[in-house]
Amino acid sequence: MDKQKEGSLLLGIVALLAVVVIVALVGIFALQPEEELIQGEAEASEYRVSGKVPGRIEMYMYEEGDIVKKGDTLVAIYSPEVEAKMEQAQAAREMAEAVNQKAKNGAQREQITGAYEMWQKAKAGEEIYRKSYERVSALYDKGVVSAQKRDEVEAQYKAAVATTKAAKSQYDMARNGARQEDKEAAEAQVARVDGLIKEVELAQAERYLLSPCDGEVSERFPKPGELVGQGSPVMAIVDLNDAWFTFSVREDMLEGIKMGNQYRVRIPALGNMDYPVRVTHIKAMGTYATWRTTKQNGGYDVRTFDVKCRPVNPIQDLRPGMTAILLQ
Repeated sequence: MDKQKEGSLLLGIVALLAVVVIVALVGIFALQPEEELIQGEAEASEYRVSGKVPGRIEMYMYEEGDIVKKGDTLVAIYSPEVEAKMEQAQAAREMAEAVNQKAKNGAQREQITGAYEMWQKAKAGEEIYRKSYERVSALYDKGVVSAQKRDEVEAQYKAAVATTKAAKSQYDMARNGARQEDKEAAEAQVARVDGLIKEVELAQAERYLLSPCDGEVSERFPKPGELVGQGSPVMAIVDLNDAWFTFSVREDMLEGIKMGNQYRVRIPALGNMDYPVRVTHIKAMGTYATWRTTKQNGGYDVRTFDVKCRPVNPIQDLRPGMTAILLQ
């Protein structure tokens, strides 16, 4: 009976020791720090499509998610301002052409007569202002009128003299015909208006926005009929062929990561498959990106570095935003 008690006691002790060992092992494994992963995400070049002319969205040619080619027309913008400028430019072209023809053909008899009459009218006005100026000057010398009044009449007289000279020049031009300089100026005016028309035509072409690359329509910003300003983004195109991975790596985990080195990344969204990548960019992030401080333990501030890796080979079905884990 004593032997049975001793055996039971021994068995209990062994069981207790086994439990203690198991609990200790569980505690050791449970308290062991987990392996820290370097996690990032996939990114791709995104182009914001915007126009040079303001207007309203007239029509979208593609929906979000559609695949487009470089040069495809994405959206049409209705711009009444551009149409108005074209009408103004065409009217200015007709006027400039008429002036040019007039310079080439010379003045008609009726124009010569009209120019002469305008000259005679200006001379008569000059004579009136001359007499007024002489009278006011005499009164000013006697202290009857102020200097301001004398200056006003003098300015009117000088203006009348200038008007007479201008009218005489117009009469001489009409009588003698346009000079070579005037003909060249008229031709230059026509050329200037032609340039203005070309500028408006380019603005009309800007009403149709083209895709800058092969890619996918990721977002459309304004709705059809909404007003967009000059330079405002209208659509976003993602170039899925220009993709990379971005990782935020703590300074104490940066050891071994070098420019140009090849690693592998695991992508959970693609069946946890891993793919070869090459480090193309390493740069310290701003101080706001510091992850933690260890100064209380006699350590240092741990900075964070921006590490970019590009796939060695194209990765099928890779999309921006997918999680990626860097394997070392």
